Amino acid sequence: MDSIANFITMLKNAGEARKESITVPFSKMTFSIAEALAKHGYIKSFEKRGKKVAKFIDVEVAYVGNEPKIKGAERISKLSRRMYEKVKDIKPFRHGFGVAILTTPKGILTDKEAKKANVGGEILFKIW
Repeated sequence: MDSIANFITMLKNAGEARKESITVPFSKMTFSIAEALAKHGYIKSFEKRGKKVAKFIDVEVAYVGNEPKIKGAERISKLSRRMYEKVKDIKPFRHGFGVAILTTPKGILTDKEAKKANVGGEILFKIW
């Protein structure tokens, strides 16, 4: 199963169901994505829990008033088809109101950070 698609779908559904927090299985990739989303305000906070094999990430969903901060998410690069972008091909998403998350040689970055760092990479998903 695709852990990244599972993570973003759980975040979107938790916001629509008005849940305060969710628990997702831990991986280095999902932890890095949670860091990027927290930095841009799409999630309130996150915390790694558990030991050895049973590790989880507790994520608090962010809201603006009564509306969830995450309105939608779309997985771009899938397990069956990887999508890469050069730095010159990275365009603003939803006129700057959305964020594209990329995995680059410098780690997990947003589209704006990747453009600023002058690196391209695999577009994991877009979130708005």
